Amino acid sequence: MTRVCEIAQLGDPVLRQKAQIVADVHDGEILQIIKAMQATLAATPGVGIAAPQISQSKQIIIMASRPTPRYPSAPLMAPTVMINPRFDVLSEIQEKDWEGCLSIPGIRALVPRYRDIMIRYTDQQGGLVEAKLSGFVARIFQHEVDHLEGKTYLDRVENNADIFAESEFVKLIGSTG
Repeated sequence: MTRVCEIAQLGDPVLRQKAQIVADVHDGEILQIIKAMQATLAATPGVGIAAPQISQSKQIIIMASRPTPRYPSAPLMAPTVMINPRFDVLSEIQEKDWEGCLSIPGIRALVPRYRDIMIRYTDQQGGLVEAKLSGFVARIFQHEVDHLEGKTYLDRVENNADIFAESEFVKLIGSTG
């Protein structure tokens, strides 16, 4: 059984490094990192994870949108491994919505993200995949790619008043939902 890894927390230098490009998707080390990411994400309420979050500075993310207590209206998608992911903005329209992060527990913030993007990544078989993403799944993708650039969602917050303790976020959502 693959080991569930400890999630790197805000302040860990690995979260501020630019992750390395993956040259060979079939490399044994890369396959082990992917397995560890899959096991770790499955053990959390998260909807995505980036390799730096398990202290591996490689350009690998997994998106796994699903309804959870954190994101009750999230669409369901199979966990998808994306190697060397990139995106282009299809529209300059940005939307602010709530984000949290496994590496920053107890905090939520309103973060502006592009609504519509075209993504490109290498899949586990080495094939190039292109797809258009919108809304929540586009948000997940941009959040995870930020990790590969050494950024967190807090770097995208426009106003510190948009940062909430999880306990206050729950009260706010309960009163508006």
